[in-house]
Amino acid sequence: MQREKIVVLLTVFVDVLGVGLVIPILPFYVGSFGASPFVITLLFSSFAFFAFLSSPFLGALSDKVGRRPVLIASIASTATGWFVFAGANSIPLLFLGRIIDGLAAGNFTVAQGCLVDLARDERERASNIGLIGATFGVGLMVGPLLGGLLSTVSHAFPFWCAGILAAVNVVLTYFFLPETHRRRDPKSRISFNPLAPLARAASDRKLRPLYLTWIIFAFAISSTQSVFALYGQHAYNFDSFTMGLIFASIGILAALNQTVLLRRVWLKFYDEERLMPVMTSLLGIGFFLFGLDILPLFFVSVPLFATGQSVQRVVITSQVTGRADPLKKGEALGILTSLMAATMVVGPLIGGALFEIHDGYPFYLAGVLMIVSLLVSRQYRRSGELTVQPELPLHATEQEE
Repeated sequence: MQREKIVVLLTVFVDVLGVGLVIPILPFYVGSFGASPFVITLLFSSFAFFAFLSSPFLGALSDKVGRRPVLIASIASTATGWFVFAGANSIPLLFLGRIIDGLAAGNFTVAQGCLVDLARDERERASNIGLIGATFGVGLMVGPLLGGLLSTVSHAFPFWCAGILAAVNVVLTYFFLPETHRRRDPKSRISFNPLAPLARAASDRKLRPLYLTWIIFAFAISSTQSVFALYGQHAYNFDSFTMGLIFASIGILAALNQTVLLRRVWLKFYDEERLMPVMTSLLGIGFFLFGLDILPLFFVSVPLFATGQSVQRVVITSQVTGRADPLKKGEALGILTSLMAATMVVGPLIGGALFEIHDGYPFYLAGVLMIVSLLVSRQYRRSGELTVQPELPLHATEQEE
């Protein structure tokens, strides 16, 4: 495996490990300030709103000046945000910490761009995206488990650790990651208008069906993810350590799907056109089972959710980067991040509001959205706008590293 690829994956792992540390703890930590479930989900939305503003700009900036400087600045912002969050003594300071992190939330987008740059052909591009997704899954496997253990010291302690990990990541990236983007266009103009990339997404007939599928998928994920730990606590009286174990199991299953099952099972028996609705169906069933407040069904739904969301992310991302202009792949990835961030502004607010009415309602809404996604995909396939790209046979022989 290329040294640059190893460094990028290590950078992603350390970054995601920091995020994984705090995912199962955040609702408990913020709840200690007396915040309601709606305020807790509003914190998710505040980060997402500023990520929505910054992500397309950062993706386009990395196309212009290179991936390395943008990635370093982004990770530094993450470290600062976590330190402010961990040291907060009031709810406004909690919001400030998440806003600082969101202002330069380009870590994952730019890292994806690095691995797309390093791909020697289209098969390796898909393989690299799967690797970064698998690294993400491993980070979310180890992080929540470690976060649950660290929370036994205090609910604030995992956030200090996340900030330290991000600071270490800045050093690793600065000293060990070379520039990967060699086809830069220094004369390209960058728009500061966060709506401009979304307007281009809406007018791009080639990518528009995939962007729409991504929006529905992202809204379902964001509206449930923000209340998931609260749901475990409310419905089943799970503590932060138990939620850490559950998040870790989701990470294990996601990593298994993206490292082994994606190439050896899913893409062996399904092409991309059929795989997307299969994963959408698994997610829909999982969401409806989550909402029933029945413990055995909860554990049945965990692998359905882990499989559906992990595979769907890779397939949609691979298709978007495969169809995008070679000089604008960073911007295309930035648009995906921006669309995800836009849904995460609204999704957690709706999820939090529904949760206060009934803890299962956010999951029922997500299940309905999966049905809508199936209908939308079916309509696009009928019109011929959503088809598999023949030059990207992901189910072909495995790429040798």
